[in-house]
Amino acid sequence: MERITARYFIETPYAVEKAAQVLAGEQSSGTFVAVPGETEELKERFAARVEAITPVATVTTPAIPGATSETGTYHQAYVEVSWSIENFGYNLPTMVSTLQGNLYEITQFTGLKLMDLEVPRSFADHFRGPQFGIEGCRRLTDVQNRPLIGTIIKPSIGMTPAQTADLVKTLAEAGIDFIKDDELLSASANSPFEARVDTIMRVINDHADRTGKKVMYAFNLSDEIDSMLRRYEKIVASGGTCAMISLNSVGLAGVKKICDQGQLAIHGHRNGWGMLNRHPLLGIEFPAYQKLWRLAGVDQIHVNGIQNKFWESDDSVVRSIQAGLQPFLGGYSILPVVSSGQWGGQAPETYRRTQTTDLLYMAGGGIMAHPDGPAGGVAALRDAWEAAVEGLSVEEAAKRSPVFAKSVAKFGKKK
Repeated sequence: MERITARYFIETPYAVEKAAQVLAGEQSSGTFVAVPGETEELKERFAARVEAITPVATVTTPAIPGATSETGTYHQAYVEVSWSIENFGYNLPTMVSTLQGNLYEITQFTGLKLMDLEVPRSFADHFRGPQFGIEGCRRLTDVQNRPLIGTIIKPSIGMTPAQTADLVKTLAEAGIDFIKDDELLSASANSPFEARVDTIMRVINDHADRTGKKVMYAFNLSDEIDSMLRRYEKIVASGGTCAMISLNSVGLAGVKKICDQGQLAIHGHRNGWGMLNRHPLLGIEFPAYQKLWRLAGVDQIHVNGIQNKFWESDDSVVRSIQAGLQPFLGGYSILPVVSSGQWGGQAPETYRRTQTTDLLYMAGGGIMAHPDGPAGGVAALRDAWEAAVEGLSVEEAAKRSPVFAKSVAKFGKKK
């Protein structure tokens, strides 16, 4: 029978082997004591199995509260555990309950993080995965051989539909590829969702009719499922190409329901990510996280950015980009979205470390606050990426591109 395997980073005051068995038992057929009915036959078929243990280190201070060590030491290790697919079938919420669920509350652990997971090939027969992915998003925006250049509507909330549409017009004329709602805005008192779609798509469609280029706008439809479906239909009827969902707020089942509609590229915003990942020994790592959303069908997913304004390290960002570009189930492609305090100055280091242009590269102030306005900001980002792919440094790129040199003069000192 096919099995799903999860890899954890754990810390425990007990013998690692014993703690791993507790994890396997708690998350499958067992409990804290033997119970009638848990026969050897049942355990053989449904019990989780500890497949591998790799010791890492022994420390004297626990990462999070849990059982107290009698010896004053806590053992860290990587543990691989597998489950028969019979336990939950192709049910993503139940699978996540199994792989994460109560195990974070087990007292035997003073640290536990889901690092990665592997699913059998049969999942590709039950989950369509991203309908657009990298190639589809490139086709919709008519962008090849460079990153998609995008930005975010700012102020995040408070603008009317007409004010937002005016900004979209400016950005479209500047040559932007992608624009999105902020995650804080879905529908507000002065910006009803339907009115915002109408006014923005009128601008985008007019621009496409004149130039042949259709800007991808990610409308944030995050809400309850019935409302999201109505909003989805509104975007489609208005000629839109993308919808945005706050993944952690809406949840797997809701996101999958929207992705299953199959007519719009889905921009997955991971706001709340720090809550899930910031502690080194608690939560989930991005390789596992992004696989869940690829199964649900998300086409684009946030990965933070090099030299970002948040807490995440450059190494973590690079690992996230690489994880998103790693082949999965024979073609579940997902477009990494680089954002957070980005401007052209990070392009050379981003390309040096990832060697890819398969990115949606988002800049807010880096575009809007350029000395030459949004048009200068978009041009500067394109020039920066062209130079990055050629192996040029920021200084060399600035010498070649006057518009990028203005970005360096304005934003370089801030970094």
